[in-house]
Amino acid sequence: MRKILSGSWFLYLVVLVVAGTLYGISCAPGSLWQDSGLIQYRVWHNDVQGFLGLAIAHPLYYLVAMGAKLLPLGTFGQRVNLVSAMAGAVAVANVYLLVRLWLGRNFPAVMAALTLAVSHTFWRHASIAETYTLWTALFLGELIALLVYARTKRTGYLCVLGLLNGLAVAVHMLAVIPGVSYAVLLVVLLTRRKIGAKVLALTLVLWIVGALPYEYLIVRQMIATGDIASTLASAAFGDRWQGAVLNAHLSWQIVRENASFFVLNFPTPNMLLFFIGVFALFKMKPVPAFRFVVGALVVLFFVFAFRYTVPDRYAFFIPFYTLGAVVVGLGAHRVQSRVRRKGVLVLVAAFSLLPVAVYVAAPSLATRTHLTLSTRGDVPYRDDATFFLRPWKTGYRGAERFAQEALAAAPAHAVIYADTTTVAPLLYAQEVQRQRPDVWIITGLVRSRGALRYGEDAFEELVRARPVYVTSPRPGYCPPFVIDRYDLAQSGLLWRVIERAAPMS
Repeated sequence: MRKILSGSWFLYLVVLVVAGTLYGISCAPGSLWQDSGLIQYRVWHNDVQGFLGLAIAHPLYYLVAMGAKLLPLGTFGQRVNLVSAMAGAVAVANVYLLVRLWLGRNFPAVMAALTLAVSHTFWRHASIAETYTLWTALFLGELIALLVYARTKRTGYLCVLGLLNGLAVAVHMLAVIPGVSYAVLLVVLLTRRKIGAKVLALTLVLWIVGALPYEYLIVRQMIATGDIASTLASAAFGDRWQGAVLNAHLSWQIVRENASFFVLNFPTPNMLLFFIGVFALFKMKPVPAFRFVVGALVVLFFVFAFRYTVPDRYAFFIPFYTLGAVVVGLGAHRVQSRVRRKGVLVLVAAFSLLPVAVYVAAPSLATRTHLTLSTRGDVPYRDDATFFLRPWKTGYRGAERFAQEALAAAPAHAVIYADTTTVAPLLYAQEVQRQRPDVWIITGLVRSRGALRYGEDAFEELVRARPVYVTSPRPGYCPPFVIDRYDLAQSGLLWRVIERAAPMS
């Protein structure tokens, strides 16, 4: 093990630098739409808890991003986005190291790293402000610690595993799934007297230490509200996602969409390596405990994401794609062991880069074939085919351009009722870039300083006192009390709210 470790660090650093360069170039340079924009908003306000329930708090990610925003590098938005990019690079390097330590060969390790690096969803989330890449880096660190323990039987690595899983929980609640698997393994090891109670206790203590940022928020809310049950529900599901998390119903639409996610992430013949790797996973003899945990997590993460029903559930396949890349590496190892022709291995390596060409061609192909994407399609300066089908966001400034033009065109002391897609870039332009402080930007989640609260009563008062606009006339994005009672007239990128004339008797 020591020999393998000593021979792995140089290539680990090479993979880290290459992935960091790729994601640094593909990283968005400024403000963003929707959830990513709201992440930037929270970092700007040093908001560790957020406004959608504890499960959506992700406190450790925000603590890291708050540190990153202090660096004298690029714009504020770019610094926040780069947290995802650099975490993504660490995750890709960790995939390399995991497979290298497991199989003892560079070729399958490099194939695993490439597979994850260019998978669409992971690459996309390494290019924008999101929490998943940091979680993935920690998750792969957990697997490395577990593998080294399985090889060496040194219980200190179980303690490292506990600490890393606790940190991962403080980033995202997805860490609970592997956490349960590790807990089962620890109990089995204890009952078989492979570890003692002291090791189990120390592992638990380090898990608690790692998860402290999240535990602090939970305890603070319990004390503030006095409602333990609702606090625990918020910690597990957020404010509105319990049904989606516990969903057990599937429709053909969900199945079709999930299938399209897989094709988009692995548009390469190398996907066959996954199935070869699954076969090899259950046939190989070394490190059985590690194999069992990996196999169980492949199934658990697949099932969890496949029946999840939130609109952005495609992101919840990232843990499965991560383990899929590991299994692809295992498949590449089996091919390398049985095929002596170097030309075959060169072809496998070339196929690993095929997804990049697919992403280049995908937007024009979608346009020519009239492919319907499950997106809004009406956001200014955002061509959805390009925005969603190409994972990189190099030079993308559509959100910033929309916000600057909308604010510049608004009359003095205007009010903009924004939807969740557009509110973040508007507030970014107003607060970070200090544009148009006289304009009130209002949503049910966040609003400009000093603005009235979101609601029908406040809206009636505003319409009589100020020019009021909405960012979309569509149901679901425009407040229902506006659609039902007012007329809308397009004014540039916004829609002016006009009081509806009373019908003539």
